[in-house]
Amino acid sequence: MFQAIQVNEDGSAVLCELDESTLPDGDVDIDVEYSTINYKDGLVVTQRMPLVKHFPMVPGIDLAGVVRTSTHPAWQPGDRVILNGYGVGESHWGGFSTRARVSGDWLVAMPDSFSSRQAMAIGTAGYTAMLCVMTLERHGIRPDSGEVLVTGASGGVGSVAIAILSRLGYRVVASTGRPEEAPYLKALGAAAIIDRNTLSAPGVPMAEERWAGAIDTAGSHTLANVCAAVRYGGAVAATGLAQGLDFHTTMLPFVLRNLALYGVDSVRAPQALRREAWARLARDLDTGLLESMVTEIGLKDVLQCAPQILEGRIRGRIVVKVDA
Repeated sequence: MFQAIQVNEDGSAVLCELDESTLPDGDVDIDVEYSTINYKDGLVVTQRMPLVKHFPMVPGIDLAGVVRTSTHPAWQPGDRVILNGYGVGESHWGGFSTRARVSGDWLVAMPDSFSSRQAMAIGTAGYTAMLCVMTLERHGIRPDSGEVLVTGASGGVGSVAIAILSRLGYRVVASTGRPEEAPYLKALGAAAIIDRNTLSAPGVPMAEERWAGAIDTAGSHTLANVCAAVRYGGAVAATGLAQGLDFHTTMLPFVLRNLALYGVDSVRAPQALRREAWARLARDLDTGLLESMVTEIGLKDVLQCAPQILEGRIRGRIVVKVDA
């Protein structure tokens, strides 16, 4: 028997005991030590968006733990592994469980410098933040290029992005709707704070040039306003929809300022890119700053935390200790 959060077709989400015979198909069994709760997890647990492909579902798009058994050639019992994305928690049972059975093709070896707790303090949010930073770098944005804006700065992606960018030498401007979080954001390395209300209302197609680049987690009017103020030849890495799915803008920033807008996906990213991102996180993320972002909860607390993350009441990263 093992413990898991289970989401049911009737809209309920419960912590329950399940038999090992109910585990889905897969060639690697994992003793899960930690998971984390992301915005998408909040949507799945509360079922505010129809993301679940079949029921019952064990949510949790991240997990970290130790291989228990394996018939996959790449993994042996005792290996420390991470899983992000690949549809776990939506179409395949995920990380809010003390046991998981998954495809070995989805796993990444945990960097030696990270514990399972630290890996999940990073989680999909931090791994996505690293993908966004790498996207801006590939475009040619360097620390001396100018200011980089991070929207949704108090959330998971935003917090880790600020910590990484500042350590790399960028001047980071953080956009947040919670001015009381300014000390937290400055401690992570933000050089300046702006109110998200300056970006969240419908704006003009072209604004004064300010940002060399940006990482956006909001979408909607925020993303449009960010694009309108990016400097010539700049780039935006867009990876969220906290404000909305819509995106109302014009072609002007793209054709008059040579703007590049990159969508950043973490769910289906190829293994080579995943390994690169985790290696960069081990090198470029200050684990002391990482710890300052973390709140730890137990598996039973996920049900209460899920709606809070959707309401924007969660700061930084939430790690879920599942092996208690």
